[in-house]
Amino acid sequence: MNDVDEREQANGQIREAVEQEETFLRLIASGRLRGQAVPWTKVLVRPVALERGRSLQFSYFDGRKDITKNYRADQAREKLAELLAMPFRQFHVQSTTGDLYVRITKKGKVSVARAGPSRHETEPSLAHDRQKPYVLPVDKPDAFLHKLGLTDESGRPRRATYAKFRQINEFLRLLLQIFPLDELSGRTVNIVDCGCGNASLTFAAYHYLANIEGIRTTVTGIDANEEIICGCRELRDELGWEGVDFQVAKIIDFAPAVAPDLVLSLHACDTATDEAIAQGIIWGSRGIVAAPCCQHELHSQLGAPSFRPVLRHGILKQRTADILTDALRASVLRIMGHRTDVVEFVSPEHTSKNLMIRAKKGLKPGHRASVQEYQDLKGFWGVEPYVEKLLGDQLARYLRS
Repeated sequence: MNDVDEREQANGQIREAVEQEETFLRLIASGRLRGQAVPWTKVLVRPVALERGRSLQFSYFDGRKDITKNYRADQAREKLAELLAMPFRQFHVQSTTGDLYVRITKKGKVSVARAGPSRHETEPSLAHDRQKPYVLPVDKPDAFLHKLGLTDESGRPRRATYAKFRQINEFLRLLLQIFPLDELSGRTVNIVDCGCGNASLTFAAYHYLANIEGIRTTVTGIDANEEIICGCRELRDELGWEGVDFQVAKIIDFAPAVAPDLVLSLHACDTATDEAIAQGIIWGSRGIVAAPCCQHELHSQLGAPSFRPVLRHGILKQRTADILTDALRASVLRIMGHRTDVVEFVSPEHTSKNLMIRAKKGLKPGHRASVQEYQDLKGFWGVEPYVEKLLGDQLARYLRS
């Protein structure tokens, strides 16, 4: 059987599962085939009940927004056929009786597998009012979220801790935008969390990847505060998660046993973020995600005369220093070969420290335009970023060239 026949046979199994009205719960299409374009990062299909009868609801996500449309009968079958023809790498059908996984390899080979049901519903829910699509499930009990006090025993988010629940899901959503699941599956993903604190976000990353998606994952959290590390270890032991480790260490002194694929620095104070970025570069990590906290290192260095009306006011000077610090960090990451962006992490109503720097390897180091931008920005403000000092000659060789 050739690849085309295998794909059509797999599509037939997907269609058959979706058409089983008494058991079908959800279809998820995600990833994309190499060298092909698809307008969506993910598409969800689920049954809903409308006034004119049962329909299929298609939700299309592109990383910034989602579009939801409902279709009935022949139109629903037509839209399903269009979806199955799109160059997604994986299709996951969830049913009350079991799950169907269809994956297409880089060479076009089709893999079909079945497993027990990943959802606990005994029948499809046809409610039309769709809940906000969260990465972590909100419709079934979750021991981890309940242990953190974020959900009740039935899995519903608690009102008092809803902001934290949203923060965790937003963190995972932003993480998956730069590391889609199809890039992580089939290998062990090693994560180091620098300045982990209570590590709630890192616990969440492990939980989602290892426990929900079944991706082999190891996480090491490091922090100089021994008391905090003891608390993290206690939670890990209560959850029984063997792939999670915590160590008392300074970021700059830590030497991982295995080079991490992903380095996190989530609200680590001041120059700890610079240390995490520098170490991630030195370790050769594929990705670095940092949500900076307090930033004081450049505050006393700012000396642009034309900005004296801004710098004479403490609050304006501090915010200027914060923005400049993160802009220089992002520039350094680009110079060192990472595609980098700075995005809003959570709503400013929850915290003023709401930016996230996301970096992923994929550029040739030493890009001249990036080097020039960095040099010009430093020169205008008269500053010497700490991350540059930490990287030493590894960065200096590009700045000299």
